[in-house]
Amino acid sequence: MGKSVFTSSPEQSVCVRFILKALLFLLLCRQACSQCKILRCNSEYVAATLNLRGSNKNVAYCNALRSYSQCTRKTARTCRGDLVYHSAVHGIEDLMIQHNCSKEGPTSPPRPRPPVPKPEGPEMPDVCNYEKSFNYKHGQRPKYVHCGVFGDPHVRTFSDEFHTCRVKGSWPLLDNNYLFVQATSYPVAYGSNATATGKLTIIFKNMKECIDQKVYQAEIDNMPAAFDDGSVNGGERPAGSSLAIQEKVPGHQIEIKAAYIGTTIVVRQMAQQLSFSIRTAEEIAQSFTEEQDLQLCVRGCPPSQQISRTKYPPKSAASAIESARTLCKAKLPIEDVYFQSCVFDVVMSGDDNFTFAAASALEDAKAFHPDVEKLHIFKNVAECNHLTPPLVVFLTVPFFFMHF
Repeated sequence: MGKSVFTSSPEQSVCVRFILKALLFLLLCRQACSQCKILRCNSEYVAATLNLRGSNKNVAYCNALRSYSQCTRKTARTCRGDLVYHSAVHGIEDLMIQHNCSKEGPTSPPRPRPPVPKPEGPEMPDVCNYEKSFNYKHGQRPKYVHCGVFGDPHVRTFSDEFHTCRVKGSWPLLDNNYLFVQATSYPVAYGSNATATGKLTIIFKNMKECIDQKVYQAEIDNMPAAFDDGSVNGGERPAGSSLAIQEKVPGHQIEIKAAYIGTTIVVRQMAQQLSFSIRTAEEIAQSFTEEQDLQLCVRGCPPSQQISRTKYPPKSAASAIESARTLCKAKLPIEDVYFQSCVFDVVMSGDDNFTFAAASALEDAKAFHPDVEKLHIFKNVAECNHLTPPLVVFLTVPFFFMHF
């Protein structure tokens, strides 16, 4: 085979390099020209002078020309070499001379920008606002449920069962994917099976889109208005405000709102006991596994831990029962389970302030329960009828030996 017929001389190499440089220069010039905003200046000037009328027409025209000139100055660097730009600059000077406009003075107000069109379809919800997110997914508001724990303790479950419990020590009120609430109880009187809640621990589990894990603890005569780490919200995440704690009555009542799970919690101290009320989304309340089935707010107290709230030990004087009924009647005129619980707590503790616990629990139910028709529960009301002193003693003796 022979040698290649194509050869490269020094002159040809120089020529190629020159052509490449020229092409690069043209590309850079094109890029610079593409950044020139003279057409925007032109359109703003036309819009400002399109409908000028009246005696102040010339003043408004001069304002528009000064705005036009100001716009060209701002884009001068990127419009260098642009014929349209240079024509506009010279044209402005001529027009200002013709209309006797000064170079200094007011300018036309900027043309309002057209509103940015919203994307079609419903607005994407905030994942840390449970109610809005649920409505976006399902086209309706979520269903809510209520649980209340107060006094002896008495427990109103999410399904409107009502139990009076002898639970001592620590028991979980809630244990689901988002919340853990534990109540610790103590005896209200020496030798009695009746107990009252002395400590509450509430854990808001970590939810990475919304909040850091937060722990709240309250004890009798120690009800802080902050979480254990001193904060009053869900942390430094963008949606940290979707969890917030607020003091309602200093040292006696706090409210925690967890918008990211559609939940509101109220903790109170009434007399020497703590009460707990919650309104939460049904979906949240049901988000637990089989291993988390021991929850007083879900299933109530185990049968072995339930006691009667309408039967008292023989040592209870008829006068004490009558006095308790009178006190409770003043705050709870309807003789439902809240009234029964009130009488029981006052008789068992000897503390008239327990009336406030039952009355506040009923107020929470009015605020939190989704169905006003189910507000009052009348289970075992017949047992609560006023009895004569001898009959009270006679009927309560068997239950005293069974439960006390």
